[in-house]
Amino acid sequence: MPEPGLYSHGLIIGKFAPFHLGHRLLIQRALEQCERVSVWVYSRPDFAQMPSPLRRNWIREVFPARLFPGLHLLPDAPSPPLNTEPDATHRAYVRAVLDGWNIHPDAVFTSEAYGDALAAELGAVHVCVDAARATVPISGTQLRADMHGQRAYLEPHVYAHFVQRVAVLGAESTGKSTLTRALGESLGTTWVREYGRDVYERENGVLMPEHFLEIALGHRALEDEAARAPGVHRWVFCDTHAATTLMWSYLLTGTALPELHALADACRTRYTHTLLCAPDLPHEQDGWRANTEVRTVQQGFIRQDLGTRGSAFTEVTGSVEARVEQVRALLEQ
Repeated sequence: MPEPGLYSHGLIIGKFAPFHLGHRLLIQRALEQCERVSVWVYSRPDFAQMPSPLRRNWIREVFPARLFPGLHLLPDAPSPPLNTEPDATHRAYVRAVLDGWNIHPDAVFTSEAYGDALAAELGAVHVCVDAARATVPISGTQLRADMHGQRAYLEPHVYAHFVQRVAVLGAESTGKSTLTRALGESLGTTWVREYGRDVYERENGVLMPEHFLEIALGHRALEDEAARAPGVHRWVFCDTHAATTLMWSYLLTGTALPELHALADACRTRYTHTLLCAPDLPHEQDGWRANTEVRTVQQGFIRQDLGTRGSAFTEVTGSVEARVEQVRALLEQ
């Protein structure tokens, strides 16, 4: 391993779209050899689904400032040239911006062929890391072409950004919990249980408005955890969401906290798909549920809420197996 401090100031420039294990290796090598390292997230056009601040945060989560004080993430620079413009245009732009920022690296770290010319433009040494992609056989271009198939080369928190959530809704005893689990197992991914049941049973069914906010926040935390879990693949299936929790808050306490309203409003964009389980299964009493007539009323409230919010949804019917096939067909569209 090269001795620390071989270079005074290392520079890394890249799209980091997305940040992957090859980028991590590049930054690690630079940190091993430099007293300090500047990383510039650079692309024009930027990537709408993963803008530069998000990509910088991905890097910082792996290399937190408290553990890597020598790593500096540079800000966005004004009006960079288009990615399609000649390398010479980019080199001149980089030199001008760095001069303006009073940044003068003595080493440029890349895994790319352009590294020699860029380093020469800056009066620095080019340190090439894994140019053949032998250590980490992946590139950003390959990942953007098949993000889910190549997910093994992404950090969990990065891949979680590309995982899509599917909400499974329905009144009591409409099979949503069973369907949520069945979908996760059928599609080989993670699923999230109904966190409200945990709180409801813990409190012996006596809930206050604060409990419903706890339920909504806890459920979202479980979703985020599932999106980062080792077994996740493309989808996370979620047994209910905050808008249904809002309904229960009003049904059981007559009111709801403003924070819960905000979480319910966010459901419209948080989930890629919303499934509504039809009440065509036999009602099963588990000691906590109401009767069939109440189930019908609950289902009506959920439909009304979806309509009022303008939330698109797909109703699934029939047996668990039939519902799974309906959802698979939906997700394959």
